[in-house]
Amino acid sequence: MENTLKTWFFSFVHLFFPRQCAVCGASLQEGEEGICMKCNMDMPRTNYHTHKDNPVERMFWGKMPLERATSYFFYHKGSDFRRILHQLKYGGRKDLGEIMGRFMAAELADTDFFREVDVIVPVPLHPRKQKLRGYNQSECIARGVSDVTGIPLDVSSISRKKHTETQTRKSAYERWENVDGIFCLRRPERFAGKHILIVDDVLTTGATTTACADALKEVEGIRISVLTLAMADS
Repeated sequence: MENTLKTWFFSFVHLFFPRQCAVCGASLQEGEEGICMKCNMDMPRTNYHTHKDNPVERMFWGKMPLERATSYFFYHKGSDFRRILHQLKYGGRKDLGEIMGRFMAAELADTDFFREVDVIVPVPLHPRKQKLRGYNQSECIARGVSDVTGIPLDVSSISRKKHTETQTRKSAYERWENVDGIFCLRRPERFAGKHILIVDDVLTTGATTTACADALKEVEGIRISVLTLAMADS
C-alpha cells in the first residue's frame, strides 16, 4: 500500500513538474534519472579508468603518493554536457551530483578502480561558500559513489581554511597560487596507512585536488587515488 501511494504521489508531481534531462531538456521516461538514455549514451566518456598511466594520472605524477586517477567525462566550452556541471554547481541540483556519482561508480566498479580504497574524501568548500550554495557539489558526487561502492565517506577530517576566488577565469599559474595551502587536516592519525579516494567535480589544472592532497602529505603510509566527474577537454 505504501509503495502504491508513493508511486501515485511521484506520478502526480511529475505530471505538473515533469522531470527533464539535465543535458538536452527532454522529459525523462520511467527508469531514467538525471539524464535521458540518449544523452547517457552520447556522453563523451574518457574511459581513462581502463588505461594505466592515463593523462589524469600523469597530471599528478610527483605531486602525491598516487595509486590511480580518472575523470568520468570530457567537457568543453559550449558543450551540452557542461549543463550537468552548471546545474550541479549553480542550479541547486544536489540530486544530480548523487545521480552522476552513482552512474560513474557503477561503471568503474566493473574494474579494480576502487580496490583497497578505505575512505572517500570529497574536496571541501569553504563554509561561507557552502552556506551560500546550500551544499558541497563534490560531497554530493562522493555520496553517490559511496552508495554504490559501500566505501565510507569522510567529510569532516579535511577542511578549507581560506576562502578563495573562483578559479574559472584564472590562468594555470594563478590557479595554483590561489589554492596554495588552503586545506588543513584534523586528526591525521585516522588516515595512517590508508588508501584515500579524493573526489571532485571538475579537473582543469589539478591545482585544487593537489592542494587537498597536500593536507595529507605528512600522514604515514598514505596512498591517494583521484576521481572527478568531468575533465576539461582542451
